[in-house]
Amino acid sequence: MSAAPQQVTLLGATGSIGTQTLEVLALHPERYQVFALAAGSRWQQLAEQCLQWQPRYAVLADEQAALSLRNHLRAAGSHTEVLAGEDALAQVAAANEVDTVVAAIVGAAGVRPTLAAVRAGKRILLANKEALVVTGSLFMDAVRAYGAELIPVDSEHSAIFQCLPRGQAAPCGTPLAGVRRLLLTASGGPFRTWDAAQLRAATPAQAVRHPNWSMGPKISVDSATLMNKGLELIEACWLFAMPADRIDVVVHPQSVLHSMVEYEDGSVLAQLGTPDMKTPIACALAWPARIDSGARRLDFTALRGLDFEAPDEQRFPCLRLAREAMQAGGTATAVLNAANEVAVEAFLRQRLDFPGIAAVVAETLAHMSAPACSDVEAVLAVDDEARQIAVAQLMRRTSS
Repeated sequence: MSAAPQQVTLLGATGSIGTQTLEVLALHPERYQVFALAAGSRWQQLAEQCLQWQPRYAVLADEQAALSLRNHLRAAGSHTEVLAGEDALAQVAAANEVDTVVAAIVGAAGVRPTLAAVRAGKRILLANKEALVVTGSLFMDAVRAYGAELIPVDSEHSAIFQCLPRGQAAPCGTPLAGVRRLLLTASGGPFRTWDAAQLRAATPAQAVRHPNWSMGPKISVDSATLMNKGLELIEACWLFAMPADRIDVVVHPQSVLHSMVEYEDGSVLAQLGTPDMKTPIACALAWPARIDSGARRLDFTALRGLDFEAPDEQRFPCLRLAREAMQAGGTATAVLNAANEVAVEAFLRQRLDFPGIAAVVAETLAHMSAPACSDVEAVLAVDDEARQIAVAQLMRRTSS
């Protein structure tokens, strides 16, 4: 007798990770059913997904968008119940019927619903790195306290997860015996070879044109500034209980080798594959089993070389700022993330030049003490304050 399909809640269904997750789920209808689909405000795209997948619930953070979705689905004869607001996101993440929660909401907006899934003891496929960047030890303490299972989806952390001995790969957040260091690979983004003058003239359209990966605009800009690698470094510190000085970043333009684990005996284990997020998504969904992801297979005979170089933190200071924030402790990483979200949004709206992203982040960090906090709501209050300071720094720069 076959097992009942796993019930999946997908937070961030209309984003890049969300849509690719649905592509993987579609390959395995006997294994997975969609319990809930959740997004921010893109109700038209969510409507198409609901009509295809017929989830029990659809949730939009934006209440007006939820009203439009409700009317549309009702007219189409759908029985999906539409909910709205942050509490509803938490509700479908923690529902008793749910086995797996894919946490793919971009930014700090994903913190509360992801924590709701943690507190309900769910299996969480973590694509929202900001949940760890913002709340750090509070998040990992909750994972342990509530018995949640945490599996990384970011390609780099998935690679490290897969390169660890099976007994150490779960649960996350435990010290790794015999590991000397972790090596995170970075593509270098679209501006890897650009000089300072070119970077000052970089446009949003150029920044989101990633050479290898299919990602949303915010993450693509973070890749271009190397902030994405900085956030991944912070995430790796928490996921693998590893200090920042034992995590190195290596630029690897081909994006074939996704990250590495170096052991005390000198052995280095790496995970390779085509640059396709469906691979780590499928790995996380089925772990420890393996299922078809739909990704193109890696053809070694077609490879023309694997290149590696050190990141240039002079041209791309966001990586250094992230490492320094992690080493500073307290809520410095929450401040870093909040300021970066404000700065990236301003860049995408053409209100800030490309080097200004790192400058706003640095100025915000310099203006805040970033104290340690004992609960998540206090951390999110720091996040709010950091956004206000970042906006003030942005206005000062744009008015001068």
